[in-house]
Amino acid sequence: MTAVTRSLSKVNAAFRNDPDANQMFMEILCAKESPDLTLRDMNECGLLGKFVPDFGRVVAQMQYDMYHVYTTDEHTIRAIGILNKIERGLLTEEHPVACKVIHQIQSRNVLYVATLLHDIAKGRGGDHSELGAKVARKLCPRLGMNEAETDTVAWLVLHHLAMSMTATKRDLEDPKTITDFVALVQSPERLRLLLCLTVVDIKAVGPNVWNNWKATLLRDLFYRAEEVMAGASASEGRILRAAAAKTRLADRLLEDGWDQADIDAHLKRGGKGYFLALDLDTLAHHARLVRGAERHRDELTLDTRVDEEKSVTELTVYCLDHPGLFARLSGAIALAGATVVDAKISTLKDGMALDTFLIQDAEGGTFSRPDRLARLSAMVKQSLAGEIRPLDELMKRAKVSLPSRTRVFTVPPRVLIDNRASATHTVIEVNGRDRPGLLYRITSALVEQRLQIAIAKISTYGEQVVDVFYVKDTFGLKVEHAGRLDQIRQALRYALLEAEAQTAPPPTKHARKALAKKTAKRAANPKAQAAE
Repeated sequence: MTAVTRSLSKVNAAFRNDPDANQMFMEILCAKESPDLTLRDMNECGLLGKFVPDFGRVVAQMQYDMYHVYTTDEHTIRAIGILNKIERGLLTEEHPVACKVIHQIQSRNVLYVATLLHDIAKGRGGDHSELGAKVARKLCPRLGMNEAETDTVAWLVLHHLAMSMTATKRDLEDPKTITDFVALVQSPERLRLLLCLTVVDIKAVGPNVWNNWKATLLRDLFYRAEEVMAGASASEGRILRAAAAKTRLADRLLEDGWDQADIDAHLKRGGKGYFLALDLDTLAHHARLVRGAERHRDELTLDTRVDEEKSVTELTVYCLDHPGLFARLSGAIALAGATVVDAKISTLKDGMALDTFLIQDAEGGTFSRPDRLARLSAMVKQSLAGEIRPLDELMKRAKVSLPSRTRVFTVPPRVLIDNRASATHTVIEVNGRDRPGLLYRITSALVEQRLQIAIAKISTYGEQVVDVFYVKDTFGLKVEHAGRLDQIRQALRYALLEAEAQTAPPPTKHARKALAKKTAKRAANPKAQAAE
């Protein structure tokens, strides 16, 4: 190692452009066994950054957030190591789909080079995906890759976040989500490459980032995209899958002793989206909950199930649907000390809400302690009964609770509204700094804007929250008027700024001004206060 370090001056432009040297580097990068060990040695002695100067720019590059555990260079080398383990079948239990499709890939060299380059342009003051694609187009020919391979590597670097963003931010039951994703990917080979790159990228971020919930979303997106690429339309596939889901549920209920009349009545309650959004066990579980509630004439039914495999606790709420229900439930969950990682909102044809939340504790584990579950149940009941006002309670807690680690980070509030992502809903994406009760504040703002929340996709990346909502107006239509969209955008920004002002010291001049404006608006609008 010392000898190599002393000889780094010999790694000049002529050496870097030498075909034999580049062929040897490719053999190291794409080695059949543990290429990460050699690459790490090369990195520690400075050879890797000297041979690939663009990589040298990210060596020891810190990522100042709570999401990324490793420096950029270490993250990249770890990703290559994980990719090699997947290829060797050492992670079959954890990544069964990736371990299968990686052996269907035409060019493994493309995948290894794309993994090396996917974050190579971080810290340059622009979109690292776009800048990284330019680096790939320049570097790949030097490494001996042909034009087609170079194009594929550049495409993978440019779109290396596309699959995870689609899986976590978009409704996979919406046919347009799948058709848009397929239009981007275009070929089964790219789909397989992108899946493998996405898995190792997420897995290499840190020890607790990958979980079964993300695995399920990525696997679902992969198979649905593969199905469309095979010739089935997204909408046709949706109809067939819904019919198959109903048939499987009917068979399960028949095995459980239900008579055909009760089965038919239950199947009529939900639309296609409901039966597609949940697995068979959950659908059967819901059927039993609904039948029990109807027989006992219960106004509110709460149920919790702990899923250790996915590291989540499933909270199911069955009651009469009404405006603001999702916001009140979000507030109650926050007061109980839980965080929402996903939510499936269903309004049945008889007007009853059957909402399912996947929640975790503050450490990212299951919310399963008996005392916590009891408190969660009590908070939900009190919130829906109007006995507590979640916003007031959250503000009181913010004043006496210990400071959160996220307070040292600044996450600029951002609201994105997209009317192209769905044919039937307006898609709203909200970004901000994570803090207790933020989801409640956001959903309350949506309620104040008279929007119906159909789908919620909740994601947390360290200190940053990315929440996506599929909404309609009071008439069940997309929101398309420019003035109305701007009003919604401003209301959500105010909600983010207000929450920031109440939890992060000291507030900026801009935040104080926004908070004062929001307070004045609430004071002048009694209906807005009642919505809380």
